[in-house]
Amino acid sequence: MTDLYADLPARPVPPVLFTEEHTYRHTRLPVDRASTLLPDAYCSPEFFALEREKVFAASWVAVGFVGDVDRHGACVVVEVAGRSVIVTRDRDRRLRAFHNVCRHRAARLLDADAREVGRHGRIRCPYHSWTYAADGSCLGTPLFEGSDVPPGEEAVFDTSGATGFDRADHGLLPVAVDTWGFLLFVHLGADPAPLGDQLGDLPGRLADHALEGWVPRRRRTYDVAANHKLVGENFMEYYHLPWVHPELNQVSRFSDHYRWQGPGMYTGMCTTPVSRNTEAGGWDGLPPLGSLRGEDADAGRFVWLFPATALVVLPNHAYVILTRPVAADRTVETAVLLTHPGTDPDADPAAAEGVEQLDRFWDVVNRQDLEIVERVQEGIGNPAYRGGRMCFRFEEPLHRFQNMVIDRMVGVDRVPEGDAAPMTRMFPDA
Repeated sequence: MTDLYADLPARPVPPVLFTEEHTYRHTRLPVDRASTLLPDAYCSPEFFALEREKVFAASWVAVGFVGDVDRHGACVVVEVAGRSVIVTRDRDRRLRAFHNVCRHRAARLLDADAREVGRHGRIRCPYHSWTYAADGSCLGTPLFEGSDVPPGEEAVFDTSGATGFDRADHGLLPVAVDTWGFLLFVHLGADPAPLGDQLGDLPGRLADHALEGWVPRRRRTYDVAANHKLVGENFMEYYHLPWVHPELNQVSRFSDHYRWQGPGMYTGMCTTPVSRNTEAGGWDGLPPLGSLRGEDADAGRFVWLFPATALVVLPNHAYVILTRPVAADRTVETAVLLTHPGTDPDADPAAAEGVEQLDRFWDVVNRQDLEIVERVQEGIGNPAYRGGRMCFRFEEPLHRFQNMVIDRMVGVDRVPEGDAAPMTRMFPDA
């Protein structure tokens, strides 16, 4: 018996090899001959640390929803590559993002659950009361209204005479921020390429859904004992459906699956037609967006946005999973169910019940996925496992994704090309 991995270094792989092209030669092969990404990519703390910088700190990362920052002073506090970031709107309603760090002594400004930056739209440091406007400018250090300086002691705190100090030089450290549809993105790089370069043709493919008007309705958080890539790779393939998802398998037939991806940093599949519900549940329950025509009116789009976001868009609702890598073997998921503008569960009892049904169904499906990826995490930590052969019929999206990760790890800057046809049947013989 031939050992396909005999020429690879023994596990654990020396971290110096994680940025070497030769390390990934088995995964760089065409998908019908390729093997999976090296196991250390899923369990090595050293790989995880490099990945944070080379992948997450160097990409547009989806971190939240436009509707959560719909006015001056509203905010979300998110984490990317281990950095805490504030996303808010200034007085002119322009989106702004900043590192969650005071310019004085680096205290964290806002807690992770903050939804408003503070009184009058001001961000105030809890340590020494330095305060910033929602546009990031430094307002006071700390002489300003509401600074709680003890009466009669204002002169003690006055820094106006400090040598070589100008508040204009001490605003919050900015972070690039942008939107697509209902999603918020941030990029930690100093001069990132436009978000559109990373999304590729995806906005055009989903343009008729008018995603910018869709509204988050339900949110759940899951703490997953697995690497974030295992979560994503599980989402990208349907190989596991009959054994892991008996309910989903009834409403997502193999013969209805197509690969659906053009140029862009994403993997994409679709199912059409969308199957009707069974007694086990399904994707019905809400009316579809009335303006959809053609294939969009009866197709589900399943997209993994590089590096770490699942996006499902069906005619009647959307489902998003934002994954936040915490460690090599731990991921926190935020799963959000959204509806289009024609659905108002607050005013329509039938719509409210539909949202509840969909929320329950997705929760069942997601928990099944998380149970299996945690089992994979347990197995992939075994040093005896060196990698596995790709299943060409089911795992082309994984191969595409894993090669995006490899590109970033070895310093290659490119956007993968798309298929020649808009849709390619995944199982032509089914």
